Amino acid sequence: MSADESQDDFCRIGRKSCGGARLFVTAMSPQTAASINPLPILRKWTEFVKISHTLFALPFALASMAVAARDNNGWPGMKIFLLILASMVCARTCAMTFNRIVDRNFDRENPRTANRHLVTGQISLAGACSLWFLSAAGLVVSSYHINTVCFYFSPVALFVVCFYSLTKRFTDFTHIYLGIALALAPIGAWLAVKGNFDLFPMINGSLSIKHSAVLALLLATGVVFWLVGFDIIYALQDYEFDRRCGLHSLVVRWGASNALGAAFLAHAFMWIILVAFGLLAGFRLVYWLGMIFIAACLLMEHWLARRRNLNWINNAFFRLNAVISMIFLFITLTEIVFPFFRMRE
Repeated sequence: MSADESQDDFCRIGRKSCGGARLFVTAMSPQTAASINPLPILRKWTEFVKISHTLFALPFALASMAVAARDNNGWPGMKIFLLILASMVCARTCAMTFNRIVDRNFDRENPRTANRHLVTGQISLAGACSLWFLSAAGLVVSSYHINTVCFYFSPVALFVVCFYSLTKRFTDFTHIYLGIALALAPIGAWLAVKGNFDLFPMINGSLSIKHSAVLALLLATGVVFWLVGFDIIYALQDYEFDRRCGLHSLVVRWGASNALGAAFLAHAFMWIILVAFGLLAGFRLVYWLGMIFIAACLLMEHWLARRRNLNWINNAFFRLNAVISMIFLFITLTEIVFPFFRMRE
């Protein structure tokens, strides 16, 4: 029997079994199957916005959330928790998408970034702009469902997180703007839980520092110094390109060695601020053990930045800083959630 005859028999059987309906048999190529598989598409978009870098700010936001809700073992309720997560993801996506859009011409000329999605055409400019708009709208909508304060605060947050991408064009202190942008995370999480920013809360007629928004301010300040430190290290990769193109950074202004010294001081201040945070929050053993480990990670980060070639910067930038943020979240949650580690009332 020929191939055509076999196909005719198969189609007749199909028509019979389907009550006379015509059955079309189409061979699906591997390329066609891949084109309808959502996983590669999802992976492309998550890589476009570096969704994994959410690990930097999210743990500090969740730590702030837990401290704000410490009277309920750090849990603000499922609704607020999910809305905080949604707000963080939307803000991070909006900021990174805006960065990719406004920097696409620089990315095209920089060998390190020449393979990014907008440059290579893997993602269209229209698609990127649509994602930027949707993520910005997502932040506003999620903030609306948290509380009025967060809703009114959301346009300010959007402006700050997007404005950072423009600062390298006119100021050497671009790292500070990035730090301020990410420092909004713990402040926003505190507002989501508390609905206010009371610096001097009175509990039973006396000032209660452990319920004070001073803790959120300390976390935000610590995040600023943390970001300044590791963004300076990250900027080492583009030192020559930034000089040639007239882009600004402290690495360009002060040179690599002096900029690394500034990064070390920034991380030292960050560690001291987190120590002050732990003292005011009344944390004990687990927190202080974690702070020792964080100090070791910071020292390792600067050793890698100074002693190794630029290929090691991604280790210092991403892995160690992700570890630092996760450790901080863990020790904060441990102190809040488990009564044994809480401050004595």
